[in-house]
Amino acid sequence: MAKNATKGGKKSNEEVFAGFQNLRAEQRQLANKISELEMDLNEHKIVIETLRGVEPERKCFRMVGGVLVERTVGAVLPELEGNRDRLPQALQALNEQLTRKGQEINDYIEKHDIRVQRGADAEPQAAAPDAAKSNVLVASA
Repeated sequence: MAKNATKGGKKSNEEVFAGFQNLRAEQRQLANKISELEMDLNEHKIVIETLRGVEPERKCFRMVGGVLVERTVGAVLPELEGNRDRLPQALQALNEQLTRKGQEINDYIEKHDIRVQRGADAEPQAAAPDAAKSNVLVASA
């Protein structure tokens, strides 16, 4: 049996904390990806609006996989509109994943009896009568 593990196969405080931190990191990654896709959607809208006022035969450049490709406005505009139409679906899927991840974190907190305290809001541990029975995470503000 591991040195820090308690009897009955329960996780040690360090393992519980590491699991919680991993879940929070995954949640942050999802939130960052959502933010990135929202910015992409806004950029697509701006470019589409700009290209609609240009003649379709005019040459333009588009970055594809890190390579700048010369195309015409008539060829690029439908591709951009297709991408713009697919981005809300991707955003919706990511938002659903973020919601599920939040629920998973809440379940984890409840399962392991974790109390999250924020910097100045943290109450003294001596004041909590059952402090010996629960895990306490203190997050800096």
